[in-house]
Amino acid sequence: MTLSCFELGERMLAVEEAREAVVALASGPLPAERVALASLHGRVLAEPLLAPIDVPQNTNAAMDGVALAWRPEALPAGGFLRVAEVLAGHAIDRPLASGECVGITTGAPLPPGADTVIMREQLHLEKSADGEIRVRVDLPERVRRGQNVRQAGEDIPRGATVLASGTRLGAAELGLIASLGFREATVVRRPRVAVFSTGDEVVAPGETLPSAGIFDANRFALMALVEEHGGEVIDLGILPDTRDAIASGLSRAAGDADLVLSSGGVSVGDADYTRAALLEQGELGFWKIAIRPGRPLACGRLGSRGVPFLGLPGNPVASMVTFLQFAAPLLARLQGREGAWPRRLTAVAEHPLRSREGRVDYLRGRYASASDGRLLVSDVGAQGSGILSSMVRANCLIEIDDTRGSVAAGESVTIQPLFRLP
Repeated sequence: MTLSCFELGERMLAVEEAREAVVALASGPLPAERVALASLHGRVLAEPLLAPIDVPQNTNAAMDGVALAWRPEALPAGGFLRVAEVLAGHAIDRPLASGECVGITTGAPLPPGADTVIMREQLHLEKSADGEIRVRVDLPERVRRGQNVRQAGEDIPRGATVLASGTRLGAAELGLIASLGFREATVVRRPRVAVFSTGDEVVAPGETLPSAGIFDANRFALMALVEEHGGEVIDLGILPDTRDAIASGLSRAAGDADLVLSSGGVSVGDADYTRAALLEQGELGFWKIAIRPGRPLACGRLGSRGVPFLGLPGNPVASMVTFLQFAAPLLARLQGREGAWPRRLTAVAEHPLRSREGRVDYLRGRYASASDGRLLVSDVGAQGSGILSSMVRANCLIEIDDTRGSVAAGESVTIQPLFRLP
């Protein structure tokens, strides 16, 4: 089959060109499913959510006081007669007659005929011998008709689109969905992402580290990134460094996964079992991308379903950076979130930043808000692609485009905020 990523040749690719080709590996969003409200956090809506009711449902009081029909030209001489007390969660249907009012608490529906709420602090109550309560209004000239009233549907009118398809659901969105009475919603199925490591030198954390070994850091970083971007991890672990074992793992992944990720071991010129197994299971292409860190990237499809495969660089920072630039947009498309990644802001460089024309540099940086409201950014020091601690210190990537050889202190620069647990 013809795959667009194979048609790009051996030339050096621009980042945007490579990103577009990676995203094209997915034909569109995954199938939709109905999911209960309690399990919707982090999911992506597959269809617009329409309001089945007005929000608020009734015209109601915005504070405690009395509700009445305010006619400043015809105020009752003896004060308003309080005929009832309306608490939140209750209502009265009897229309108010001229000169009547009801006591009301915040959120309670206004009775028919009422159009204004006057807060308690502005009221003086008088009780007669027969138990009748009259309410006088202090400083009536300060009252405005319609004050302290929330109109039915003023937040969300019935039938309005509350949340668009492609919306990822966080705490605020879940609260809004619940406030409309929905017990479930239609969302895109989570992308299932298989992640694996290979290599005789790779050792699982917790095992004894040989003198020539390295702990398997990339797999755990990538699995966390998959979950942060809405995916469901299929952990293939460390595949034994034999062609049959790797081919078996890839075959299983191609049957179960929507995307397969590896890091290292599949770059141009590698003659190892990983490349051979990948070619046996599907089609594979190699790119050189004008990017630092992360120049080499493998791209292809696996199995009869043509499951997208990305072979990321082996250096840990390069692996994470290329995930964010290429795998994250692909996951966004699988979830129906077109144009959702990468997120970008503009900041001012606090000191000079080094780069080189002809490639996009992604420096690990830290940004913060200055007293004047501007965002200021600086790098976090050494930028080697193997210095994983730099990703811990960073809260953003500083994106220096391929037309700039450097950034001077005080110049504007693009940043990509990184997800960080508070």
